[in-house]
Amino acid sequence: MEHAREQRVKRTQRDYSFAFKMMVVHEVEKVQITYKQAQAKYGIQGRSTVLVWLRKHGQQDWTSNMPTSSKRQLTPQQRIRQLEKQLAAEKLKTEFIQDVIYHIDKECGTDLGKKYTEHVSKIGKAKED
Repeated sequence: MEHAREQRVKRTQRDYSFAFKMMVVHEVEKVQITYKQAQAKYGIQGRSTVLVWLRKHGQQDWTSNMPTSSKRQLTPQQRIRQLEKQLAAEKLKTEFIQDVIYHIDKECGTDLGKKYTEHVSKIGKAKED
C-alpha cells in the first residue's frame, strides 16, 4: 500500500484563496507591481493566472485594453457590413422593447407605449441639436 502512494504523481496546480487573489489584484491595480512581478513574487505558476484574476476581480475595465478588430483599418465594404450588422441589432432591440411595452400596456392597462415614444423622440431631438 505504501509503495502505491510513493508512485503517485504530485499535482502541480495550486489552489489560491479568494483573499490571496484579491490581495494580488489590489497590489497590481495600485501599480505597486506589474502582473509578471506579482507572479514571480508570490510564486504563481500559470502565465495568465494573475491576468484572469484581474479580469474577474479587478476594478479596471479590461475590455478597452483588449485588441479589437475595429482598431485595424477596415475597407469601406467591411465598414458598411459592420454598420449594417449594428443597425440590424439595434432594430431587433427596438422591436423587442416595443413588443414588451405593448404586452405590458395590454396586460396592465397602462399607456407606457405613448410615454416611451415621447421620451425617445425627446432624446432624438436632443442629439440632433
